[in-house]
Amino acid sequence: MSGAPDNGIRLAAAGAQDLPALHQLIFDHGANIWNYLPQVGICEHLQDIAQGRAHGVLALEREQLIGAVTFGLSTDFDRYLPEQARGTPQGYVSEAVVRRDRTGQGLGTRLLRQALVELGKLGAEVVFIDRHEENLASGGMMSAAGFVEIETYADPRRRPHGSGRTTVCCFSFADRNGSPGR
Repeated sequence: MSGAPDNGIRLAAAGAQDLPALHQLIFDHGANIWNYLPQVGICEHLQDIAQGRAHGVLALEREQLIGAVTFGLSTDFDRYLPEQARGTPQGYVSEAVVRRDRTGQGLGTRLLRQALVELGKLGAEVVFIDRHEENLASGGMMSAAGFVEIETYADPRRRPHGSGRTTVCCFSFADRNGSPGR
């Protein structure tokens, strides 16, 4: 997947060679009071990308990484599905990060929409993502990509600031007639 340039920005699939830059982007531009970024968990997730067990979409401008979304398949969200759909692959977006100097330009939404396309190709019928309840920038990006909020719950271990709550959002291909982000 190498997307056509849009305003000089090209989307590309993440590979093992991209992991150092992806690691730096996540920790330099994704770290804030709203995001839960455990070093060990992120490193394991990046190794899953290197091994093909997880995936990523990168936004490149003049070959510089300016944004990324990482994702994979899971059954961790079965509790949100009807009983007959449990155990089927669900998509999960792990990280969505845009350089601080590039936020507010729709790049995160564009990356999320491309991740939805890729997850659809992998067989996901629904995709889940979560965020701190009070992270309005992430909430706007998720909503613009077609995600809807389905639950908010107390999560003080991962969300020690503000309300201490996580909001789970879902995108359903069936609800969108197979067209991500519309």
